[in-house]
Amino acid sequence: MDRPIDERDRARRHRRRFLRVIVALAVIALAVWGLRSVLKPSAKSRDFRYATVERGPLENTIAASGLVTPSYEQQLNAPIGTEIEEVLLRSGARVEGGDLIMRLNREFIQLDLNSRVSQLALSQNSIDLLELELQRDLQELEYDDQIKGLQVAAAEARLADAQRLQEIGGATAEEVEQAQTALDILQLEKSKLENELAYRRASLAGRVREVELQADIEQQEVAELERKLGLTEVKAPGPGVVTWVNERIGEQVAEGSPLVRIADLRSFHIEATCSDRYADQVKLGQTVRVRLNDKDLLGQITTIKPAVANNTLEFIVALEQPDDPQLRPNMRLEVYVITVRKEDVLRVRQGPAFTGALRQDLFVVRGDQAVKLDVRVGISNGEYVELMDDVLREGDRIIISDMEDYEHLETIQLN
Repeated sequence: MDRPIDERDRARRHRRRFLRVIVALAVIALAVWGLRSVLKPSAKSRDFRYATVERGPLENTIAASGLVTPSYEQQLNAPIGTEIEEVLLRSGARVEGGDLIMRLNREFIQLDLNSRVSQLALSQNSIDLLELELQRDLQELEYDDQIKGLQVAAAEARLADAQRLQEIGGATAEEVEQAQTALDILQLEKSKLENELAYRRASLAGRVREVELQADIEQQEVAELERKLGLTEVKAPGPGVVTWVNERIGEQVAEGSPLVRIADLRSFHIEATCSDRYADQVKLGQTVRVRLNDKDLLGQITTIKPAVANNTLEFIVALEQPDDPQLRPNMRLEVYVITVRKEDVLRVRQGPAFTGALRQDLFVVRGDQAVKLDVRVGISNGEYVELMDDVLREGDRIIISDMEDYEHLETIQLN
């Protein structure tokens, strides 16, 4: 026969059952909390690189590579057709103005010069002789004119005598006519002499000038030969470095053939290259920033080479300070072509987080978390990126590390 259950036992059992439920719920809650703690995305703060959003000017640039080269390279050519006699300096040698680099054979030009000098002396002497001869001819004509004048005077006297005698019957009309004819002839001869004298006087200066001009031409030829004779000693026109020299001693070279090239190390420009995909953005006159050690040099694009080789575009940059003492030939420098400049924008330091897309997911620090935000990106260069959305403000800290491993997350707990 069943015994009735004691009320106290029933209550005790009920309490035990309730406690077991409470414990089970607590265990489940602790398990859930522990699992959430394990699965919640977190990272150490020191694992990331950060940059602070700020305001300031920003330039959109195209990255290029530049090579420092001398602005001017002078080529010295053979002044005459001759042969190379001696080479004193080789390629790579530094020179100052007046330094002797090579000698050319000068035997033939020396002979030619001596001949021209002798010819010039003859021409100059002939000028003196011509002046003497012309002065003599003029003097003789003047004497002849004076004599002819006396003859005319005598003829006039004879004519007057014949006319007086005719009046008293001492001379015939025929004699008077003969005297008149003789006078007319003498007067014509005198006029002829005077015309000749006037012509000789007028032509004297012209004939002398003609000979003097010929002598001047010969003088210029002598001076040119003397100049070329001096150039057979090939000297540096100024300070620089020999970049090339014809070292083939004894070789016959034609007039105008290149002998030496010298680069002027007092002035430099940049020969730059960039990808040809920027060909439509690189233009003449654009401002360029060249990174030289710890400073920037400004310049302008002066030449764009038309041919594109190996998918690269080549252009020349003229520097505002081409004589900067830190510049050296063949230095490799970073070059940035400025395509756009903005004076006051929201910007942040460049980093691997920026991929070049117009819209980017960026992680912004909010307390002890990094929150992912969709941000519109503007112009950029090697240092800064423009931020164009109002979701960010000056002073915000952004993770600029590569966040590819976290791109599926919305937040990251920073420990």
